[in-house]
Amino acid sequence: MDCDVIVVGAGLSGLVAAHELAAADRSVIMLDAEPLESIGGQAFWSLGGLFLVNSPEQRRLRIHDSEELALADWSGSASFDRLEDYWPRRWAEAYVHFAAGEQRRWLHDMGIGWFPLVQWAERGGYATPGHGNSVPRFHITWGTGPALVEPFANNVMHSHRVRIRSRHQVTSLQADGSGVHVSGQVLEPTEVPRGVQTSRNAVGEFTFSAQAAVVASGGIGGNFDLVRQNWPVGWGPPPQHMIAGVPDYVDGSMLKITEAAGGRVINPDRMWHYPEGIVNHSPIWSHHGIRILPGPSSLWLDARGQRFPVPLFPGFDTLGALRHVINSGYDYSWFVLDQATVSAEIALSGSEQNGDLTGKDLRLLAGRLRPGPTPEVREFQERGVDFVSAGSVLELAAQMNQLVGEHLIDGEALRQVIAARDLQVRSGLGKDPQVVATAAARRFLGDRLLRVVTPHELLDPKAPGTGRAGSGGPLVAIRLHVLTRKTLGGLETDLGGRVLRADGSALPGVYAVGEASGFGGGGVHGYRALEGTFLGGCLFSGRTAGRALASSL
Repeated sequence: MDCDVIVVGAGLSGLVAAHELAAADRSVIMLDAEPLESIGGQAFWSLGGLFLVNSPEQRRLRIHDSEELALADWSGSASFDRLEDYWPRRWAEAYVHFAAGEQRRWLHDMGIGWFPLVQWAERGGYATPGHGNSVPRFHITWGTGPALVEPFANNVMHSHRVRIRSRHQVTSLQADGSGVHVSGQVLEPTEVPRGVQTSRNAVGEFTFSAQAAVVASGGIGGNFDLVRQNWPVGWGPPPQHMIAGVPDYVDGSMLKITEAAGGRVINPDRMWHYPEGIVNHSPIWSHHGIRILPGPSSLWLDARGQRFPVPLFPGFDTLGALRHVINSGYDYSWFVLDQATVSAEIALSGSEQNGDLTGKDLRLLAGRLRPGPTPEVREFQERGVDFVSAGSVLELAAQMNQLVGEHLIDGEALRQVIAARDLQVRSGLGKDPQVVATAAARRFLGDRLLRVVTPHELLDPKAPGTGRAGSGGPLVAIRLHVLTRKTLGGLETDLGGRVLRADGSALPGVYAVGEASGFGGGGVHGYRALEGTFLGGCLFSGRTAGRALASSL
């Protein structure tokens, strides 16, 4: 044996598993096709959001949460309904218990902290027990994704029990009574920046043997062919045009390799993609897109200018909105708002798009309380291809049509849509569900301070019928693309992280964690996720498998 355990993948879940194994004095070889500078994988690029339940941060904001409520929200969102959901359901119960218990203390003891204003993602908007978070639970790591990765990466890189072999691409995995054998190609060295597509030119070969292996290789979000191949039947045809929220190396190759070795992939048609993607003006990986994290006030319109149905408001039901986009016959949609709403409600996902939070810069962070968008949002307005702005509705509609190359938006019809919404705002109460939901959101301190603009009319009430922009500044339209992101299905695992075969028996010595395991069990989220649970799923599954292996070897 070359070591006790081989870990395939140096993303967050693999690092956590290696950290746990090294802490238990087990020897580890960690393999990754990317250079060492890319350690941390997708988690490095994330906002660092974590799903925590009944945390001190919530209690300070007078948020009343509990494990019981969180599990009810999870179950209502997941809608488990398949025979294959036995292990995913058990993983869900275990994960919610972890999020309500050990998770925060464990991470806090490693030096990780959180931004004090808890965010409210995936609000749902359906009757209980339907999809959505009943209360805010999205805790942003202070320092975002890099700060979450850092303690695990440092411990692994400085451990005498872990050998990291970057530029080692696994092409074969075999498991039998003699152990687990992993083979592949040594790739040529590269000095390209983190996230940039790397070559797959081989300069050698390798084979390692160990008592066990942990597959921590991620999902399929960077492989558009696999995304389309596994596209859910009930969603309509997969979009012809998509942008990528993950780097090129998220290609699903290890799922096929582990499946060929005898592991079982379940729920491959469950996915999590975003309908609010915009093209990155400074791309790092292929088809690089950024997700908008919207507040609830923007009008969400399809390609022809029709409002989305209730409750598909910005930030309420990601997959519901995605399916509506697909079924509209087009692969894009629009946010229509004004500059005041852009400044208050348009945020961007990702560590590189939030310099204040990532850099732990209190001076920059204070700027979020002042008028105007963040520097990153402002740069997208100035350089991005998906933003248009005008002083009147007719001018805005003309720019929207010019951007897409088709006359799909009727300017007068768009003016009527906006004017009808404004009339509801002017009433001070209103029956429009989005206006009512926006007013309700402002009851929460975090939303009122940072995420929800003061209700106001988009059009100038002193010039009725003209469609002229009101006091909130120029009208803005943002074209939104389908942004690929997460695989919700994956390798079926038991509660110890062992990969299972089709007959339900364990594949000897093979474990899976993170997105490769559907974040636990082969699909812990069921059909829908509650946000903050992808990084959390990597942490929990990596910790669980690492500790289970450490005790069994």
